[in-house]
Amino acid sequence: MEILRAENLTKIYGSGDNRVIALDHVSFSVDKGEFLAIIGPSGSGKSTLLHTLGGVDTPSSGKVFVEGCDVYAQKEHALAIFRRRQVGLIYQFYNLIPVLNVIENITLPVLMDGRRVNEERLKELLEILSLKGRENHLPNQLSGGQQQRVSIGRALMNAPSVVLADEPTGNLDSKNSQEIVELLKYSNKKYKQTLIVITHDENIALQADRIIAIEDGKITRDEVVRS
Repeated sequence: MEILRAENLTKIYGSGDNRVIALDHVSFSVDKGEFLAIIGPSGSGKSTLLHTLGGVDTPSSGKVFVEGCDVYAQKEHALAIFRRRQVGLIYQFYNLIPVLNVIENITLPVLMDGRRVNEERLKELLEILSLKGRENHLPNQLSGGQQQRVSIGRALMNAPSVVLADEPTGNLDSKNSQEIVELLKYSNKKYKQTLIVITHDENIALQADRIIAIEDGKITRDEVVRS
């Protein structure tokens, strides 16, 4: 069953001689529970595509639908709620709040949403992410791998429909990288969440159900790796 669809997504930055087409009429759909890897060289438009799918970067033209909802047809308030509740974003450089501890960073999206923290889910995530005993640590008291685990916890805390990860292992060594990928795959299966990962790492891409390759803002390959 389709959960996400991009229709003729185009994103243009600048004008005249400075005009850059980051996305050029990109169209594809993703099924619920699918693990999709998006690959391509630097500057190909991968991150722009991910941020456009997540409601972060408004396209110049085209549409994004998540669970049948036209994302950019929503007013700003509704779009902010969409970003908090339906999409979990994971970044290469963690983007944790330095003055907040592990628990506070993980639960931040829920608290910003004015909702009560699901303590059972929080406990489960701390267990899965191997963060038990580090609940009160600040980001600068954690290793890179631990910080990325916190950012994954934050992305999963609201039980989003779609998890979007932008080079989630790009700042980690090979051991930590594979552990993070295994965690993402586990959440993909356990919570039936759709997972879209931007990566330069071919080994990570080959673990996905499907690979989309992008170059110069266009899809050049769309291949099912496993069904």
